[in-house]
Amino acid sequence: MARAYLEADNDYSFQNVTFAEQGRAIVGMASGFTAEQRRGFSDRPLTPAAGFPAFRLAALRLLCAPLFRILETLAEGDFYLLAIAVDPEVRGAGVGSVLMDLMEDRARSGGSTRLSLDVAAKNERARRLYERRGMSVESKWPRPPFLPALFVRMAKPL
Repeated sequence: MARAYLEADNDYSFQNVTFAEQGRAIVGMASGFTAEQRRGFSDRPLTPAAGFPAFRLAALRLLCAPLFRILETLAEGDFYLLAIAVDPEVRGAGVGSVLMDLMEDRARSGGSTRLSLDVAAKNERARRLYERRGMSVESKWPRPPFLPALFVRMAKPL
């Protein structure tokens, strides 16, 4: 993953990441990209891992293929928030909101008309943050009625 961060044009690239700092410490990060950018991304930066990590990555891709396909469902005009993380010591201090503001600004300046993300269905704290920011549940995955949802897609117009 660290190698992928250093390379351009992939889901985990430095190009897509914004960091929040407090003093001299990183206290949060967010990563996102447009649906158009996503279609141009390569998986190549994730493949050079050698030995056991390469086996783990291959097994993860095989077992979690349906999860990775979530990214293929981005609507035209979407800006997808891939990840947002805030240091537990500063949660509740507005860092997540600042990061969301920055990602929304990036989305608008890039011509996106909607912000979307997927969040674990059980992550109530994150879902409440997104709802306060005007996002609503668009869909749940998986869809079979006998299985509980693992992920929730949330979105809002920009």
